[in-house]
Amino acid sequence: MKLNIAWRDGILRRWFVALLWLALLPAGLGILSATPCLSQTPPSAAGGELVIGTKVAPPFAMKDENGHWSGISIELWQHLASRLKWNYRFVDAETVPALLDGVKAGKFDAAISAISITAEREQTMDFTTSYFYAGTGVAVQADRISNWMPVIRSLTSWSFVQAALTLLALAVGAGILIWLFERKANDGFSGGAVRGLSSGVWWSTHTMTQRAAGGIVPMTLPGRIIAMIWMVTSVIAIAVFTAGITSTLTTKRLHGMVNSVSDLSSIKVGVPAGTSSEIGLSRLRIVHSLWPSPQDGLKALRAGKIDAFVYDRPLLAWVIRQQHLSSVEVTDLMLEPQRYAIALHADSPLRKRLNVAMLEVVESDWWRDTLFRYLGTTR
Repeated sequence: MKLNIAWRDGILRRWFVALLWLALLPAGLGILSATPCLSQTPPSAAGGELVIGTKVAPPFAMKDENGHWSGISIELWQHLASRLKWNYRFVDAETVPALLDGVKAGKFDAAISAISITAEREQTMDFTTSYFYAGTGVAVQADRISNWMPVIRSLTSWSFVQAALTLLALAVGAGILIWLFERKANDGFSGGAVRGLSSGVWWSTHTMTQRAAGGIVPMTLPGRIIAMIWMVTSVIAIAVFTAGITSTLTTKRLHGMVNSVSDLSSIKVGVPAGTSSEIGLSRLRIVHSLWPSPQDGLKALRAGKIDAFVYDRPLLAWVIRQQHLSSVEVTDLMLEPQRYAIALHADSPLRKRLNVAMLEVVESDWWRDTLFRYLGTTR
């Protein structure tokens, strides 16, 4: 009897252990499949190499006649890959859209050049943390003689006309008031409504410009009170008008035709095709023409085909400096801030490790020295 009980207990124990293993097996498999280190191992760890797409965009990515790459972004990737012990090779693309399409199609494991993060791009791919903050710059002709055109445009603008009409309305209002109070007691403002009103406006205009009005002076107490108020008001109005016009014309003369975003709406603007600068101008609803490259756009600017050329500010300044274009300058206007980052395909296993290494590198002295070597600044 005891043997039977022991035998049954052994059978039951074995059945219990078997059921317990069956219950824990799916959970164990789930844990193994969710282990990050198994799914996020980069190709280089398995003995392969990463394919890194890039595009010529001085000073961030440059290629010499021997096929060797250099530049801010190139040196950054080399530094990161060295820290992470990754093998890689560079493959170039013609345009930024081609570079991004290569990443999304799996042709490139990552892409680095002067690639800006935009909402549209973020929808279909991933980016690392930013390593450089820039903005969209505007290049214009530096020829001071040609800068008289903005002055002429300012004098014929609606803002100038509004200011002039405001002064004229003030003079007419003062002339009407002085006529109402002086027409019966002062021969200078008598002789009918037309003659009296014209005399009043003539007097107020001369007073505003601080000139004598042919000996006509107010004689009544109310007329003299109006005259004193108008004298003070006209002096202030003329001073404000003169200061505003002088400031505007001086700014236009010294800085050219582009001093604000609104100025771009009234001139011919060019931009490189397929760039974030083109997206920015479209978002601002500024009419623009497309050019194959920054060099072509600057050539069109010098030839007078366009009035301004818009592109990433550091790249624009680099091209102008390298080509010694003394007749072209970058204005102080900066349209939209941009952030450069490394482009990756969605849910890339490289992103986490790159972000950690990137945050360490961009705070280092090495990064500041690199920026200074290429840009003459540490930002």
